[in-house]
Amino acid sequence: MAKRRTPEEFSLSFLDVICCGFGAVILLLMITKTVQPQIIEASTVNLEGKLAELQEQVHEIRGETVILNRDLNAKHEQLSEHDERIAILRGKLAATRSRYDSLQTETSSNEIITDQLAVARQQLSEEMERLLGREYQSKNNLIGGIPVDSEYIIFIIDTSGSMFSYAWERMVREVEATLSIYPEVKGIQVMNDMGQYMFSRYRGQWIPDTPGRRNVIMQNLRNWNVFSNSSPVEGITAAIRTFYDPGKKISLYVFGDEFTGQSIAEVVATVDRINRADANGNRLVRIHGVGFPVQYIRAPHLQTTGIRFATLMRELAYRNGGTFVALNDFRP
Repeated sequence: MAKRRTPEEFSLSFLDVICCGFGAVILLLMITKTVQPQIIEASTVNLEGKLAELQEQVHEIRGETVILNRDLNAKHEQLSEHDERIAILRGKLAATRSRYDSLQTETSSNEIITDQLAVARQQLSEEMERLLGREYQSKNNLIGGIPVDSEYIIFIIDTSGSMFSYAWERMVREVEATLSIYPEVKGIQVMNDMGQYMFSRYRGQWIPDTPGRRNVIMQNLRNWNVFSNSSPVEGITAAIRTFYDPGKKISLYVFGDEFTGQSIAEVVATVDRINRADANGNRLVRIHGVGFPVQYIRAPHLQTTGIRFATLMRELAYRNGGTFVALNDFRP
């Protein structure tokens, strides 16, 4: 009986299978090593690009934030300035309202006092008439040689450089002294020698006489510096033509230091024509003059305009019922 052949432990087929398996594993390993690094590298590049882009956006946002914060701080500062200005304006408004109320009260009080004075004057006049007789007339209407019987006064002031630079403080004092000899008038006006008004809102009108308005006139006068040609003709003629009223007693006070016009005679003739005399020889308005010797500090041959002003105002005052006062010093 033939012996059975013992089967081989490893056959050819088995080896084939094993080899194929190893080959497949090696193939997989080769595929894995070839593709995987490419994918990782590409992903890394994309992530770095996105990161850089995001970082750039962050920098832009931070820059915009800084600009916005700066603008916001500037707006806060502007708002604070506006709030401060509003507070100041409110304070000024409150002060103005208070001043207006006080002026209204003052006006009412002055009206009451004026009425009381009128009654007192009437009673006094009646008593004087009873004691002195109806033919008695008071002769004392002069102060320092200047007639003070006017109810309205107009200041015509030379605002030229020579006056403003040298004699202005003395001029302010003389205006104040002139007002003091008129404790109460019905109207005041202030013009320069060119006919320009100190208060434009009172152009062609009388400024009511109150203590408050006198103070305002004096305050504004200290810094009133406008153009002047150093000739009082324009101011005098403008004042007469604008304010003359046959029912009012008006005095003009001309303050200056020189006359630069062409002809004194022509000025006198012009004023005579405008400020004509009535049947009794009385002029429409009185004209007074106050001369400041500013030009006399110059060399003798340069004093002509000062001499001509004194000559002109002396003649105008003489012809128009006024007085010319020549000061001996222009310093206060």
